[in-house]
Order: sequence, then structure tokens, then C-alpha cells
Amino acid sequence: MSDDMVAMVLDDARERMGRAVVHTRADFGNIRTGRAAPALVEKLPVEYYGSEVPLQQLAGFSVPEARMLVITPYDKGAMGAIEKAIQRSDLGLNPSNDGHSIRLSFPPLTTERRKEFVKVVKGMAEEGRITVRNLRRSGRHDLEAMQKDGELSEDDLARAEKELDKLTQAAEAEIDAALGHKEQELLED
Repeated sequence: MSDDMVAMVLDDARERMGRAVVHTRADFGNIRTGRAAPALVEKLPVEYYGSEVPLQQLAGFSVPEARMLVITPYDKGAMGAIEKAIQRSDLGLNPSNDGHSIRLSFPPLTTERRKEFVKVVKGMAEEGRITVRNLRRSGRHDLEAMQKDGELSEDDLARAEKELDKLTQAAEAEIDAALGHKEQELLED
């Protein structure tokens, strides 16, 4: 009985920590590296027939060159709305419309701007680590409550807490690895 409950707490923590890592990686994907990537604009909200719709539902994307992103709307009537959404975004890009598709040209990033992005990414990574630690604290609280209710012995509690700490370290290591990769990507030309 208590082993099943411990397993449930640990599985829940593992799943939630995994989601925190995935979320942090997704946040990293929104940071521009000077290279064209559909991830930068696919979630961009576009005002389309009176409702906000993510751009990925309105258009297809292609990257013909490293610094060029081509957005091809499924409905040509959405061109103007897509252009406005890109201009309103904080991407700092100027869309060019040829009547069939929208081209986004990504200028090379300056060294100063790259360093700013690295700071932003480090902040995102720290937020991800804090989320993971909060999940560890929540899991530990659940385990201690089980021990207090007499459902778990001291030894079982210690074993479960060690396992929880391993999960936390693994999730933090994943975030750190993703951070290292993103930093390297930002700093190279």
C-alpha cells in the first residue's frame, strides 16, 4: 500500500519535472539566434476573422536559407493579418509580402545583443530550475505527510526522498544541458 503511494508521488514528480524541462526548452526556442526558425513565429497570435489564432494554424513555414523564413498562408486573405501580427510582435522583423507568401529576413545579431539574449536565457533556465525545486518540495511535503499519518516508515521516507532528489538533479541537469546548447548557439556566428 505505502509502496504504491510512494511510487505515485514519485511518478507524479517525475512527470511534472519533465513537463517543466520541456516548457523551459520551449521558452529557449522563442529566443532568436540570428537563424530563421519556424518556432519563433508559429505561436504568434494573429487576429483572424475576429478571433486570435496561432500563426501555425494559418500558414506553412519553410527555411530556404539560414537567415530567411518564408510563411505561406493557407488562405491568401490572411496575409494582411499575419503581416500585422509580425510587426506588432517583439521580434524586430520587417515582413515583405509578394502576394503569395511573406518573407522574413533575419539580420545577423550584434555581439552586444547576443550577450543580452544569453542573460535572458540564463534567467529562463533559473526559472525552470526553481519550478523543478518547487516540485521537489511539493513531493517531499506529500511524502512527509504520509510518514506523519503512519503510512510510511522513517527508512522508506529517506529512500523516497533520495529518489526524489535524484529526479530533481536529473531534471536540473537536462535544463543545464539545454542552456549550454542554447548559449553556444547564441554566441556562434
